[in-house]
Amino acid sequence: MSFSKPNEDTEFMDILKQLFRQYFDAPADRIESLQGQLGGSGRAIFRLANDRSSAIGVLHGVREENIAFLEFSRHFRRHGLPVPEIYGEDLDHGAYLEEDLGDTTLFDFLSNNRAGGEIASPVIEAYYKVVSILPRFQVDGGRDLNYKLSYPRASFDRQSIAWDLNYFKYYFLRLAGVAFNEQALEDDFGRLTKFLLGARHDFFLYRDFQSRNIMLRGGEPYFVDYQGGRRGALQYDIASLLYDGKADLPPELRQQLLDRYLDALSGLLDLDREVFMHYYYGYVYIRIMQALGAYGFRGFYERKAHFLQSVPYALKNLRWLLHHVQLPVALPALMEAFHAMLASPKLHTLAASATQPLAVRIVSFSFHHGWPVDQTGNGGGFVFDARSLPNPGREERFRALTGRDAPVIDYLERSAEVGEFLAHAEPLVDSSVRTYQSRGFHDLMVCFGCTGGQHRSVYLAERMAAHLRGMPGLEVVLEHRELERLAR
Repeated sequence: MSFSKPNEDTEFMDILKQLFRQYFDAPADRIESLQGQLGGSGRAIFRLANDRSSAIGVLHGVREENIAFLEFSRHFRRHGLPVPEIYGEDLDHGAYLEEDLGDTTLFDFLSNNRAGGEIASPVIEAYYKVVSILPRFQVDGGRDLNYKLSYPRASFDRQSIAWDLNYFKYYFLRLAGVAFNEQALEDDFGRLTKFLLGARHDFFLYRDFQSRNIMLRGGEPYFVDYQGGRRGALQYDIASLLYDGKADLPPELRQQLLDRYLDALSGLLDLDREVFMHYYYGYVYIRIMQALGAYGFRGFYERKAHFLQSVPYALKNLRWLLHHVQLPVALPALMEAFHAMLASPKLHTLAASATQPLAVRIVSFSFHHGWPVDQTGNGGGFVFDARSLPNPGREERFRALTGRDAPVIDYLERSAEVGEFLAHAEPLVDSSVRTYQSRGFHDLMVCFGCTGGQHRSVYLAERMAAHLRGMPGLEVVLEHRELERLAR
């Protein structure tokens, strides 16, 4: 089963609404697209809500992956692990409804509470909680898990490792123009694979355990996006978190978190720390290579330039490893490739150019005063006409207020038409954002017009700005043209 544009397909949206009504015994009157905020590749994600309840609706066309997520979620909840509750599902249409854990990821919390290498203590405490819970997933959660449901592999085995290494070789090294001896590199890959498989690997391996897949609600961590989980070694997931590229954790904090993780793990099994550390940095290396393969595929091959913003962080981690770590297995060709990457002018140039953000100018206006002028000369973007929506300006109680005031916001958010309007507008803008970033454009304009430029257009512009803020590689500039005229 597949669908081409699930976020614009009324049939699939109706299925999510039906699941919401079945669980809450009330309709959803607001729908918000979360594409670009939460979730992983290929899924369309929405927040459905009414005045009393909210839930996250997901549409995804890979049945096996959906089954893995749903069954793993139920399994982990039976073990008392903090994952979303599943409210309902329709596997024939690739739809399911789950608990709403809010909008704050661990990565968001980190990004908003740091100044360079100085990270606020509440963020560090959140990380401590996360690394203390991870062993429960790996040991307790993995003990009686049905790995037959794992997709696409039941274990992080020789085949899985080969996929990751070749991903790195062909989509990063080759496309980045880094020279290497193919046979010598293959020989090193074989030695590395044999070494990695020497670690005990009968635990749950989350596979994508990184800061964007951890939600914070009320200061407590909740975990999502484990549908790629399988049987594997303990070292992989903690390496994924601590060497998460853009999180850019300082080395001393990484060590403190690793120590806390090992303390928690020691409470669940008889742990030999020396044996654990013997294999640990090998898993750090393969996780970094897997991530670089993903950056290369998205950035070089698919030409989505913003993925290249993560390359400098991966190179920084490699530089630290090459200076501080000696692996127990000799990998001369691979180490030579790493040194060539660090010296590559192309990588540094591409990474630098990718860091220039896409400026998205969001404007509210009145049609009576004409369309906003594109000051960049780019000419690209959208003009959305909000005059078909319910108009608060017709009611005396709202006339002195604007779309930023709570009574007007409440009035508009009670309208299903407004929610539907945003549910269509946000994915359209998201699509252009991704395309503009992949093509290296630097300006995009998104305008909302209504009759007076005071209520509906202001509200919609504020919502769109909130939707886009926090997305990587964006600079969001918000302008309320008519309100600014009145202020003058």
